[in-house]
Amino acid sequence: MIEREVKLGAGPAFHLPDLSGVIEGVAVTPPEAVRLETVYYDTPDLRLARWGVSLRHRRGEGWTLKLPPKNAEGQPQGTLLERDELVFQGGAKKPPEAAVAIVRAYVRKAELVPVARLSTVRRRVRLVDAAGARVAEVVDDEVSVRDGRRVAARFREIEVEVMPQQNGAAPSIVDPVVMRLRGAGAGAPDPTPKHIRALGPRATEPPEVAPQPVQADSPAKDVIKHVLAESIASLLRHDPLIRTSGDPEAVHQARVATRKLRSHLRTFGTLLDPEWTEPLRSELGWLAMGLGAVRDREVLLERLHESAKSLPASDLRSAASLLHVLELEIETLRTKLMAELGSLRYIDLLDRLVIAAQSPATLPEADETALKVLPQLAAGPWRRLRSAVKQLPEMPTDPELHRIRILAKRARYAAEAVSPIVGSAAAAFARAAAKLQTILGEHQDSVTAQAWLRSARISGRRAFVAGELIGMEHIAAEDARSKWQKVWKALDRKSLRQWMP
Repeated sequence: MIEREVKLGAGPAFHLPDLSGVIEGVAVTPPEAVRLETVYYDTPDLRLARWGVSLRHRRGEGWTLKLPPKNAEGQPQGTLLERDELVFQGGAKKPPEAAVAIVRAYVRKAELVPVARLSTVRRRVRLVDAAGARVAEVVDDEVSVRDGRRVAARFREIEVEVMPQQNGAAPSIVDPVVMRLRGAGAGAPDPTPKHIRALGPRATEPPEVAPQPVQADSPAKDVIKHVLAESIASLLRHDPLIRTSGDPEAVHQARVATRKLRSHLRTFGTLLDPEWTEPLRSELGWLAMGLGAVRDREVLLERLHESAKSLPASDLRSAASLLHVLELEIETLRTKLMAELGSLRYIDLLDRLVIAAQSPATLPEADETALKVLPQLAAGPWRRLRSAVKQLPEMPTDPELHRIRILAKRARYAAEAVSPIVGSAAAAFARAAAKLQTILGEHQDSVTAQAWLRSARISGRRAFVAGELIGMEHIAAEDARSKWQKVWKALDRKSLRQWMP
């Protein structure tokens, strides 16, 4: 379920106002009061809280896991925040394994223990439509933070929650309600969750992997640490989404993170301890294979779905049957990926990555100023790309063009890594490399689609439809072939910028 809510502060003198008439066509139910006893669980170092996650047991309700808000960053204060909320059954003494599995990337081998106990007196009113269905709920919570039998602290907050079925109408519902509450004396919107307020400053510290800003005069080791931490943080953020969502974007972003990590370890390898780097790159390669198998098939499914829209209406049913074969493949690959993400091997890799983000094994040469040593290393992938393009025959094979795409991607990642210290020239180069990567990616996706369609074990009408789609993909591949050299020349001109040694 998606939780959508706005939190407001409230002082001791605040009284929940009458919300009748605040929204046309919406009635307000009589207020009701309940008492809630809630225990929050976390690791001793509060990893979940610091990643924006909460895991709680509430008497009479069971277990609830909330993932980080989806739209918190860059949003103005008072914006309706959205987050995934998952409910589990289980006894009160131990978090359900199904819930723990979702946040395994954060917990890893640590123990989950009670970290906050809250007693809440909740006064609640519901806003219902003409059919009696809830459209929103407003609650006034008086919270006591308990330390054994002692009350360690008290605070109060107001929540306006929009029910899931009201997605499109959420802003029009929330804004007038918040305005009415503010007019009655409620404080400014404050997204801080209850357990974070209860836990105090430790819970607001950065997560265990948090990239630190770098400048041109920073040591090279700090820049390396920064780029590794960026990708590791991205992998950790998307891990729970892979486990809970069918959204292909989660797998995509995790795969990009692993690819960037392997590329950075290679590009800056001369400044890193090889006995530390090579085993890490190897394990990242294993993870990238599992993510890539799912991602490649999901890209293919999306591509063929779009192409199938151009088929005659008489072929659409056979096309759907053909694509169902691909959907079953994806299900199998996702099941395999979930097993890998639940393995001790993966947890060990995450432990090593967290250490890498905090303290990469750099050599003494990495103590030099970043601007002195890193641009030259970042130019290495570019030189290999340019050399490979020069060696291409007049009519490159499909695998040769795929190789150029891989090299372009490495050159892009290297330029992005040094852009914080070099500036706009490196960023412009990275954008140009991304364009080459994209056009050659279009070519490779067409080639992959043709290969899958030819290898599918199908017959009859589905085989005919596969032939139609192969024809479309062949045209798309030839179109990409006709364009990639123009994109390459634009990138080649960028290489003369000052940042490139």
